[in-house]
Amino acid sequence: MAAVLSVALVLATFSGQSASRDFETALAQRTLMLPDHPLASFSAADDLAFQPARWEPVVVQKGQTLSGIFKQLGFSAGTLQKIITLDKNARKLARIYPGASLFLRRGSDNRLAALKYPLSETVDLLVEKTDGSWRSQLITHPLEVQLEKASGVIESNLFAAGKAAGLSDNMVMKLANIFGWDIDFVLDIRAGDRFSVIYEKIYKDGEFLRDGRILAASFTNQGETFRSVYYDPDGDPVTDDGDYYTPEGRSMKKAFLRAPLNFSYISSNFNPRRFHPILKRVRPHNGIDYRAPRGTPVYAAGDGVVIRSAYNKYNGNHVFIQHPNGIVTKYLHFTKRKVRKGQRVKQGQVIGTVGSTGLASGPHLHYEFVVNGVHRNPRTVKLPKAKPLPKARLADFQRFAAPLLAELQRLDENSQQLARQ
Repeated sequence: MAAVLSVALVLATFSGQSASRDFETALAQRTLMLPDHPLASFSAADDLAFQPARWEPVVVQKGQTLSGIFKQLGFSAGTLQKIITLDKNARKLARIYPGASLFLRRGSDNRLAALKYPLSETVDLLVEKTDGSWRSQLITHPLEVQLEKASGVIESNLFAAGKAAGLSDNMVMKLANIFGWDIDFVLDIRAGDRFSVIYEKIYKDGEFLRDGRILAASFTNQGETFRSVYYDPDGDPVTDDGDYYTPEGRSMKKAFLRAPLNFSYISSNFNPRRFHPILKRVRPHNGIDYRAPRGTPVYAAGDGVVIRSAYNKYNGNHVFIQHPNGIVTKYLHFTKRKVRKGQRVKQGQVIGTVGSTGLASGPHLHYEFVVNGVHRNPRTVKLPKAKPLPKARLADFQRFAAPLLAELQRLDENSQQLARQ
């Protein structure tokens, strides 16, 4: 079983960078304990009438209308007409869509007494009958952020270790995406690799809503440790346009991803003298084969221009991209090509889907990395370092990152001890 450490840190009202400032203070004071149930913050309009047991939930199905829902539940068309013509807030109900949720409450006479419609993550439309008249209001629910930390040691795969550490699959993918410029998570992961993460859990009215951002993380891969801290120089919770940086203040983003697709497994390593499974002879295999289900999206490893998007009997559907500094990346055996010759593409843009066209024994991506006409191993080729933060921001970043990095260091030490057990 993967070694695990998971401890709740602190609950703070969501306010962008202030949540992280509160975290910094909490670390300094070592206030690491929480009640069994998160503290809740309710608006003045929230009362016992909002308890879930009092509300009848309805999920709008494809093809359903609000009038059809009312009829099905035994509410009159006249009641619906009064509600949707009440005011501009209530008119939002006329644009209800499949998958949306409604909550209805009946009165003692079994007629509709109130309707609640979530407009967003933090705002509900409430329409209720009071003293014989319908009225509407918008109810705002403040979000609470609980900061947590977790560590794990990989025995079989990252997903299993993440699950054992209490992380969702989505959080594991976020973790991998942070380090995707340094680690090929398809090929480079080994038993004994370790990770630590400090992240947000978002609550509304005391109920868990979703995972938030990763604020800091470390990953030790084959003995080499990478660390990263989330930092937003502007500290604006609305735009939330921060990024991840190394402890030295360099962006984690680099010119090329180590792997051009997400988790799967590799059927062939970089091997210039590989025995070809179809041609039955030794043939240079200047690249890496990523075996993945047919239709898996394939990303551009870096920014560039498509210099070839075509089909032939050897490469099948394939795409070549020209990047700066004499670098060309090649992607073979697509089921479908998603870009055309001459098109500019961005790193991470989907350029095709995994297939088995051409000389391919099964669905996989063949990926090549060519520098000035010479094939290089994309797993090990040295890539230029990312630019650091401007000097004017560096001091603030280091002050902000210090307590997070200190916690990561403690987490790393604990996970290292667990890995030795």
